[in-house]
Amino acid sequence: MQPAPPLPAGPPVLALTDARADLAAAGGKGASLARLACAGLHVPAGFLVTTGAYRAFLRTHRLQPALLQALKQDDAAASAAIGRLFAARPLPSETAAAIRQAYAGLSGPAGGPNGGAPVAVRSSATTEDLPGLSAAGQQDTFLGVSGAEDVLAAVRRCWASLWTERAIAYRRRHGIDPEHAAIAVVVQLMVPADAAGVLFTVNPLTGARDELVINAVWGLGESLVAGQATPDTLVLSPGGGVLRRSTADKTVMSAPDGTGLQPVPDRLRRAPVLTDAQAAELARAGAAVGRLYEGPVDIEWALRDGLFHILQARPATGLPAGPASAAAFDPAGEWNDSLAGNYLWSNGNFAEAAPDVMTPATWSFLEIFMSTAMASSSLPGFRAIGRIGGRPYMNMSLAMSMAGLVGISEPRFRSLTEDVYGRIPPDVRIPAVELPRWQVLRMLLPAGLHVMAEAGRAGRLLPRFLASAAERCETARDRIAGTATAAGLAALWRAELEPMLREYGAMLSVAGRQGGAVLVTVPKRLRKLAGGVDAELMLSGLSGRPDGSGAPDEGAGPDDGAGLASLGPLTGIGQVAAGSLAAADYLRRYGHRSPHEFEVSIPRPREDPQWLPRQLELLRGAPAPSALLARRREESDAAWRRFANRHPRRVRVWRRRVRRWATAARGRELVRSEVTRMFWVLRAYCLRAAELTGLGDGVFFLSDEEILGCLEGQPADRAAIAHRRALHAHYAALPAYPTVILGRFDPDAWARDPGRRTDFYRAGFPGSGDRQAPSLTISGFPGSGGLAEGVARVLASPDEAGTLGPGEILVTTLTNVGWTPVFPRAAAVVTDIGAPLSHAAIVARELGIPAVVGCGNATLHIRSGDRLRVDGANGVVEILGRSAAASTPAPAAAPATDE
Repeated sequence: MQPAPPLPAGPPVLALTDARADLAAAGGKGASLARLACAGLHVPAGFLVTTGAYRAFLRTHRLQPALLQALKQDDAAASAAIGRLFAARPLPSETAAAIRQAYAGLSGPAGGPNGGAPVAVRSSATTEDLPGLSAAGQQDTFLGVSGAEDVLAAVRRCWASLWTERAIAYRRRHGIDPEHAAIAVVVQLMVPADAAGVLFTVNPLTGARDELVINAVWGLGESLVAGQATPDTLVLSPGGGVLRRSTADKTVMSAPDGTGLQPVPDRLRRAPVLTDAQAAELARAGAAVGRLYEGPVDIEWALRDGLFHILQARPATGLPAGPASAAAFDPAGEWNDSLAGNYLWSNGNFAEAAPDVMTPATWSFLEIFMSTAMASSSLPGFRAIGRIGGRPYMNMSLAMSMAGLVGISEPRFRSLTEDVYGRIPPDVRIPAVELPRWQVLRMLLPAGLHVMAEAGRAGRLLPRFLASAAERCETARDRIAGTATAAGLAALWRAELEPMLREYGAMLSVAGRQGGAVLVTVPKRLRKLAGGVDAELMLSGLSGRPDGSGAPDEGAGPDDGAGLASLGPLTGIGQVAAGSLAAADYLRRYGHRSPHEFEVSIPRPREDPQWLPRQLELLRGAPAPSALLARRREESDAAWRRFANRHPRRVRVWRRRVRRWATAARGRELVRSEVTRMFWVLRAYCLRAAELTGLGDGVFFLSDEEILGCLEGQPADRAAIAHRRALHAHYAALPAYPTVILGRFDPDAWARDPGRRTDFYRAGFPGSGDRQAPSLTISGFPGSGGLAEGVARVLASPDEAGTLGPGEILVTTLTNVGWTPVFPRAAAVVTDIGAPLSHAAIVARELGIPAVVGCGNATLHIRSGDRLRVDGANGVVEILGRSAAASTPAPAAAPATDE
């Protein structure tokens, strides 16, 4: 068992300047803040609710036996049971009185909704600073709390968060006796920050001790900590002189209460957050903190009315052993396969599945996966899938050249691929790759024969795979969690996890070929026969037929649950809201689906206890998913009746074709859902490897082979981890790159171009000037038919969905399954990236919401508050009126995760 700090004695509340506020009494965060306050540094006023108060709560209500009994259950059940124990009991009267008195003594703006000064209520566990352990992020923080009763409630919720499922599992793995676990709470005045960020008194990327680094954002620092906002970066000398400065395009910032995001005003987006003089002042404050800690530190700070506040400080750890000074970080040429030759690249399909700059671990897993998912598209010496600035792109030049070997012309290739990858500009030729015909065919023939054989067996393979895939992933996650040694985890990877990843790739290949080319050919032929509007209706209803198709037989019964996997998270939320599906069952079924489900460094909804409540809140005031689907089924049935009247002899054959098309579409979606569940297994593998090797989140900046090497005893290259972390952060701070790239692409030069395009880039040509002369008419793919007029709401991520008002039109770069719960709130959907088989088009068609997808530069032309007309049938968006300033509704309050 891990040793525990001695049990504290003393009052339930301590001032921040009380010398008794050590680790045992105040927890890790509280002790650090007390140290800063006692040294006279400018720390926001506040007080500490001690671990003694927590233990008094347990004694008063005799909770310790019940708590230990609850821990005999599995971690999820134990967490839920303990949460109910805490929620049902008040704070002891002495503790409550002390907190009320301390809160009343705080001076600050009394502007909270319940009266009193708004405060941040932060958990501070004693297990955060035990040797070799780091439990950051496992307990809760609540921001913008006002009123004594709400403060008391937040304190109790912080106590309960000591027993989250994640925290219980963590302590079990590390042998920490539950009787030794205790928690304090920090209550501090909220600083209504003009700006905030982090200061490192050593360069964390290079290890240089003669450089300080500042990250700065507008508003509160929560957006920076959560990775939602792009910061300015300043590198300073020890004397405070600015050596280098990078000013970001800052699109979002934390709302004033810290519970959501809001757009950065246009005048501030590209303005530097700190002046040189302010940066020098902050550097001086950092030097004082460094002297107090006797070493390098990282410091969270906030700036209000010209005054810097120190919010937290901790020793800087995991630093590379850098030289006395280091050269400026230069990303040129790294993670950039566009430099390999004059090829045409597209991420029209990949951007939907993987919208993020990939960490090295994710990229290496993707390469293993794609080796079987696209076995017939790979050639030695060529990259079918490449990284450009860390983002995945498809090499369309290679794909077209390989198609040409079997007689497919470039126009035919474009026609076959545009529904998946989107349009390539018609005046742009796809550069061909010189391939030795017979040599290539000889290499590909075995793979092609294997693919054909697997496709022929798909009817047997897919049902068997889908029946077991979810349970296999759950079992794999349990096996990973139960692996006690690094060598054991390495053996598990070699014997089970890597073969399983390759198998899942092969099954996606099988699903993609099921039904041949029907996914593309059936819709096109049906549109010619029935017309675009009726063809769309006849092809909808994938979530509303007993067989999951859009083609009903006469007398077709009600939905038996068969449906489209990308709609499952939404219909499931509707069932939870209606009380017909338990929350735990929902999370077991859909908790792996998210906006970032391929990126292994990002948590999934099942890891976030507040995710489902937030989605339920989104449905308030929006049409129920079941009602939207029922209306769409009626419209589909009417379209089939019209078709039968016009083409009575063709109804039977087209029902069969549409069923075949629906089977292929549903199979593709179902397998993709299970693939993302597999990537959640890979995240569990990385997290366990991080624990067993002490790598922390550095594990995500290693390849699969490097992780395996560390598990087998090889030392990690800390300098490489630091460099890759910096490279990832650099690329992630840039805007999303163009969908189609022709030739060699420099992400930094493109991002600096004020006339850059987000739809297409051609090497050697300047930007199009779209930003200076936006069009009032925007064209794209017809995604889902219908007309809608309304106010535009431009969103960067589904985290901003709370700002989408009823009847507003959602405008965004792209959507994926993580956006699905947002759709019922929208009157229409407009995306930059997409095609007829993209997520936005498929889901909008099923729900009967007008959509235009693949518009290219819609988010550059349109601003929140503009009035739009969306013609989904013809793929046209008109800007009817401009708004000088758009109002943004306040998002619902939610607890923030304390990092």
